Amino acid sequence: MINALSPLDGRYSHATESLRPIFSEAGLIKARIAIEVEWLIYVCNELKLEGSSELTEDEMQRLRKLYMDFQDALADEVKKIEKETRHDVKAVEYFLQKALRLLKRDDLIPFIHFACTSEDINNLSHAYQLKKAVNEVMLPEFDALLAELGRLADEYVSVPMMARTHGQAASPTTVGKELKNVKVRLERQVQQLRNQEFMGKMNGATGNFNAHVFVYPNVNWPKASKAFVEKLGFTWQAYTTQIEPHDAMAELFDVMQRLSTILIDFSRDLWMYISFDLFKQKLKEGEVGSSTMPHKVNPIDFENAEGNLGLANALFGHLARKLPVSRMQRDLTDSTVIRNVGCAFGYSLLALKSMMRGLSKLELNEPKLQKDLAENWALLAEPIQMMLRRYGDDNAYEKLKALTRGKEINKETIAEFVQAINLPDEAKKRLLELSPDAYIGLANQL
Repeated sequence: MINALSPLDGRYSHATESLRPIFSEAGLIKARIAIEVEWLIYVCNELKLEGSSELTEDEMQRLRKLYMDFQDALADEVKKIEKETRHDVKAVEYFLQKALRLLKRDDLIPFIHFACTSEDINNLSHAYQLKKAVNEVMLPEFDALLAELGRLADEYVSVPMMARTHGQAASPTTVGKELKNVKVRLERQVQQLRNQEFMGKMNGATGNFNAHVFVYPNVNWPKASKAFVEKLGFTWQAYTTQIEPHDAMAELFDVMQRLSTILIDFSRDLWMYISFDLFKQKLKEGEVGSSTMPHKVNPIDFENAEGNLGLANALFGHLARKLPVSRMQRDLTDSTVIRNVGCAFGYSLLALKSMMRGLSKLELNEPKLQKDLAENWALLAEPIQMMLRRYGDDNAYEKLKALTRGKEINKETIAEFVQAINLPDEAKKRLLELSPDAYIGLANQL
């Protein structure tokens, strides 16, 4: 790994290992074998095409074992064949021919890859990869992050903090409410990710079942294609050129971009909170923050998360804009681009792990939060102004502006002002009892 070109397979290989069996070259070969095997079984045992014969339960099990108990040695064997064919999908077909010969089912060799263009196998293989990556890797990671945000929001539900709008002191909130804001944003996008369709087609060289109908005119090929694609767990794409148009892929990548963008926003906020000393970071024995300044504990997890989310978005953005575009019935620009889907998910996964690590090291600095509020009594200009408005003062804003803008305001200043203004005694009493740390609106309930 020390000589890896990509940091995903080098420095960060430990964080992305769950994606490697899915998106690696071996993972793609496994997916192609799975689709080819299932198409052969479907053609022979369900469509029962004339000239074919059914596979026995044992034969089907042994063929399925090729991808269900997949070994890298099988991928190496396919790659050796590809060196001769110079065609990756054809290499899988020839590999399966050998498998059938070992089963002594040479009679079925003509039905491997029957009426298929390479894209019939590839589009379903990519759907297989994407669905597996989303359901088995990404959603569990996002769910873990949501659970952690929920836990922290509950823990800090009643801890008041001074908000900052435009970087300036603003009406107080609570730490829990700010964490809940992020959680709710993420939940909406995660739900869209959970509902994502993975589309597939199986309809020949230009999407019209030309060879299928010519050779077997009595088969209802659209119905057969739909049944096969849905049997694999995907949504059938009825209308295509040679390629499945990748619109659903673009939708997936757009959702991933929105998730990344929310997390970039969150990473930057946490970075700022740490820089303002509102959060501290737990120390770990042996860690070094700076090569020259021993006192530093850098927020590197959130910086790493932000950087890798940016890389993920750059790739997801290109994939979403590029893959649905293909000249006329097909060009090959998608083939090389789509091989980088794993990199996009890899950077996203790496960022999620950094985010979780960073959150686990956070410690709330409540004395600093209290100090911020205690030093900003000008925050009460808002409720005083609104109380004046409630009782008909049409110059309330200007009065509070004159009192607070550019001036040092403390508890005594506020009390003196409240005593002097024209308000009912009950309203004055409520204002005099109010402090910045209690002025949090409905943050607790929210």
